[in-house]
Amino acid sequence: MSKMNDIYLDYAATTYIDPVVKKSMERYFTKDFGNPGSFNSYGLIAKKTVDDARERIAGILNADANEIVFTGSGTESINLAIKGVARVLREKGKHIITQKTEHHAVLETCRYLEKEEGFEATYLDVDKYGMIDLNELESSIRKDTVLISIMYANNEIGTIQLIKEIANIAKKHGVILHTDACQAAGFLDIDVKNIGVDLMTLNGSKIYAPKGIGLLYVKKGTPIKAIMHGGGQEFGLRPGTENVPSIVGFARALELVQKNKDKESKRLGKLRNMLIRGIMEKIPKTILNGHPTMRLPNNVNVSILNIEGEALLLHLNEEGICISTGSACTSNSLEPSHVILAIGLPYEAAHGSIRFTLGKKTNKKDIERVLEVMPGFVDSLRMISPVHLEVNEILNEAK
Repeated sequence: MSKMNDIYLDYAATTYIDPVVKKSMERYFTKDFGNPGSFNSYGLIAKKTVDDARERIAGILNADANEIVFTGSGTESINLAIKGVARVLREKGKHIITQKTEHHAVLETCRYLEKEEGFEATYLDVDKYGMIDLNELESSIRKDTVLISIMYANNEIGTIQLIKEIANIAKKHGVILHTDACQAAGFLDIDVKNIGVDLMTLNGSKIYAPKGIGLLYVKKGTPIKAIMHGGGQEFGLRPGTENVPSIVGFARALELVQKNKDKESKRLGKLRNMLIRGIMEKIPKTILNGHPTMRLPNNVNVSILNIEGEALLLHLNEEGICISTGSACTSNSLEPSHVILAIGLPYEAAHGSIRFTLGKKTNKKDIERVLEVMPGFVDSLRMISPVHLEVNEILNEAK
């Protein structure tokens, strides 16, 4: 149960709805509640509202309004991007390239296409920081490669990929590029012309908008078709009555986070560095996961050797400190994070991995409180642990 003094450090899993965003949505629940597909006055107001939100989002992304397709989530957007392009281009080729540290929405979609529709996927390795090798990416492209899907910034370890360089490689070989940018909005450049992507996924629950709303940017001319069937909404790519309140909230939230991007990134970056320094100084036998500099300003992911991350999470939760042991989408699984394993750490280290993600309400006192109570919990857990690993042997094994 939530307490008044909770310290919430799981913003990569979801954010609260910004009060300004909530206020912008309210009238569309009870007053202007029409269906955008209806040709009465209520429907026309709803349609104009959706069109206005689409225009505003397009302006932020430096896109055309008809390149913005609203979906029910980031996962749905990813499915539409990958399946929608693959099925159109299957006569040209059945090869897709992605990376081992992608969100499960990408990985499971690729595996589905492999198992059920005869596609072949290449899952690129990453280095110890979670970065792909651009030379390996380019050498993996074949004549039958139709799509590359590389995450902009990793949801677990915060590593930022060189998306512009990846886009240049894709363009050079005439391959369509999709990026999952759900964690990037509010922190990184999402000007689609500048970063050069053909398809880009965003969602609301990471930017102080409602859950259950996402979008797919589809560059004009990109071959794609719907993966669901019904009405002709969203340019024929996403049937179903548009979620007007959430679309309005999504647009407002995106405006706010992008407007405050530089200031908030700087503020959170300082708190992130304070937390990293404190953990590494106060808790020996700890490994920082992700790139030391090319990482999101709000992400701290560490592997604390000789403990179970879930046990530490429960201890911190009792203190009102809410964190995560990896992606919220796989929290029901007892398997260690596929991302931590992909960067070369063994199972024992992966099981000791925890993630802190900071947000709008995070302040210096929150970080100080974490650093005050966490070392004692780690000491207690290590006293009863049957595992006794050293950082050097883990890092040597990772090489």
